[in-house]
Amino acid sequence: MNTNPIDIDVLCVGHACYDLIFQVDHHPAADEKIFAKQHHACGGGPAANGAVAVSRLGFNAAFAGFLGTDLYGDRHLSEFQQENINTTLLIRGHQPTPVSVILVKPDGTRALVNYKGKTRSLPQHSLDFTALNFKTVLFDGHEPDISVELAKYCTLQQIPMVLDAGSVHKGTLALMDKVDYLVCSEKFARQFADTPETALSLLAEKAPVVVITLGEKGLIWKTATQQGQLRAFNITAIDTTGAGDAFHGAFSAAIAESMSLDDALHYASATGALCCTKIGARTGLPDHNELTQFLNKHRL
Repeated sequence: MNTNPIDIDVLCVGHACYDLIFQVDHHPAADEKIFAKQHHACGGGPAANGAVAVSRLGFNAAFAGFLGTDLYGDRHLSEFQQENINTTLLIRGHQPTPVSVILVKPDGTRALVNYKGKTRSLPQHSLDFTALNFKTVLFDGHEPDISVELAKYCTLQQIPMVLDAGSVHKGTLALMDKVDYLVCSEKFARQFADTPETALSLLAEKAPVVVITLGEKGLIWKTATQQGQLRAFNITAIDTTGAGDAFHGAFSAAIAESMSLDDALHYASATGALCCTKIGARTGLPDHNELTQFLNKHRL
């Protein structure tokens, strides 16, 4: 065990990729050639973006996961370094860095294609998490083997855990009943029930706190004794890419800061809303000053 661990507010565990984002008038039909109005390239991935969100808000963030020793991996690592993300638990290898191509329409809706090649999740004991002393963990489920092992450690150490459950897959299914905060998308929720409200009750049997984000409709939440809803901030969305990642990163930082659930949801909702006002997930992630100004002007 490391006797001098590095202090971290939020450890983000999961997927890192590289995003190629194109702003288009419409999503192309079969055999249709279209031209993009804008192009942006940057690092991406739910946990990776979550780490950047945490850091920009003024907290200490670390990322645990994989990047290839290729051009996109180099670029993403450089971004991590520029954003002051701790990469002690980042593993690099000869498998390709996953790449996503994202087509964004003027109303902010998107289509996404992801390529992973032969890149596989990291094996169970490939990381020594005792190298870091973290207050909260954010999982995205895309590194299931190391995440399940870390969840056991966090339970013993009473470290709160947040799951970014964007979709139903091996990792989210394995972690949903192990975390303290199950924060899921409407897409995830509808895999369990016809309505988000019904899903909320079912999922509350799996985790102590369940939050279902509903985009422009806000969110609903439930604990063992209470439940409620929070409406969305009134903004003009330009690109919804990364809004969920921004929300999860900010929520995890708020939990690390010991905010109340109401305050954490308000804080995270504002961060996600601000992300939608710019093109690209990374460029849309606000810093502490931007978020403070936004919250002062927009009271729910």
